Amino acid sequence: MNVNREELKRMIDHISEQEVAELLDFIGYLNMKREREALKNLEQASLTSMDFWDNPVDDEVWNDV
Repeated sequence: MNVNREELKRMIDHISEQEVAELLDFIGYLNMKREREALKNLEQASLTSMDFWDNPVDDEVWNDV
Protein backbone atom coordinates (compact mmCIF):
# COMPACT_ATOMS: atom_id res chain seq x y z
CA MET A 1 0.00 0.00 0.00
CA ASN A 2 1.48 3.30 -1.05
CA VAL A 3 0.60 6.05 1.43
CA ASN A 4 1.31 9.67 0.74
CA ARG A 5 2.38 10.88 4.19
CA GLU A 6 2.35 14.51 3.13
CA GLU A 7 -1.30 14.21 2.12
CA LEU A 8 -2.04 12.53 5.44
CA LYS A 9 -0.37 15.42 7.27
CA ARG A 10 -2.48 17.93 5.28
CA MET A 11 -5.63 16.02 6.17
CA ILE A 12 -4.71 16.09 9.87
CA ASP A 13 -4.34 19.87 9.66
CA HIS A 14 -8.03 20.11 8.66
CA ILE A 15 -9.64 18.08 11.45
CA SER A 16 -10.78 19.22 14.88
CA GLU A 17 -8.68 18.89 18.02
CA GLN A 18 -11.00 16.16 19.31
CA GLU A 19 -10.56 14.21 16.07
CA VAL A 20 -6.80 14.65 16.37
CA ALA A 21 -7.01 13.14 19.87
CA GLU A 22 -9.01 10.21 18.49
CA LEU A 23 -6.49 9.77 15.71
CA LEU A 24 -3.67 9.76 18.25
CA ASP A 25 -5.49 7.07 20.25
CA PHE A 26 -5.93 5.00 17.10
CA ILE A 27 -2.25 5.32 16.20
CA GLY A 28 -1.39 4.22 19.74
CA TYR A 29 -3.68 1.21 19.27
CA LEU A 30 -1.98 0.29 15.98
CA ASN A 31 1.45 0.53 17.62
CA MET A 32 0.34 -1.59 20.56
CA LYS A 33 -1.17 -4.16 18.18
CA ARG A 34 2.10 -4.39 16.21
CA GLU A 35 4.17 -4.74 19.40
CA ARG A 36 1.82 -7.39 20.78
CA GLU A 37 2.10 -9.37 17.52
CA ALA A 38 5.91 -9.15 17.65
CA LEU A 39 5.90 -10.36 21.26
CA LYS A 40 3.55 -13.20 20.33
CA ASN A 41 5.92 -14.23 17.52
CA LEU A 42 8.92 -14.17 19.88
CA GLU A 43 7.02 -16.20 22.45
CA GLN A 44 6.05 -18.77 19.81
CA ALA A 45 9.66 -19.00 18.62
CA SER A 46 10.91 -19.55 22.16
CA LEU A 47 8.34 -22.30 22.76
CA THR A 48 9.28 -24.17 19.61
CA SER A 49 12.98 -23.92 20.45
CA MET A 50 12.32 -25.42 23.89
CA ASP A 51 11.22 -28.65 22.21
CA PHE A 52 14.75 -29.04 20.85
CA TRP A 53 16.28 -28.98 24.34
CA ASP A 54 13.65 -31.13 26.03
CA ASN A 55 15.14 -34.58 25.53
CA PRO A 56 16.66 -37.29 27.75
CA VAL A 57 20.22 -36.93 26.40
CA ASP A 58 20.47 -33.22 27.21
CA ASP A 59 18.74 -33.78 30.55
CA GLU A 60 21.46 -36.24 31.57
CA VAL A 61 24.24 -33.89 30.47
CA TRP A 62 22.76 -30.98 32.43
CA ASN A 63 22.19 -33.15 35.50
CA ASP A 64 25.98 -33.48 35.81
CA VAL A 65 26.77 -29.78 35.45
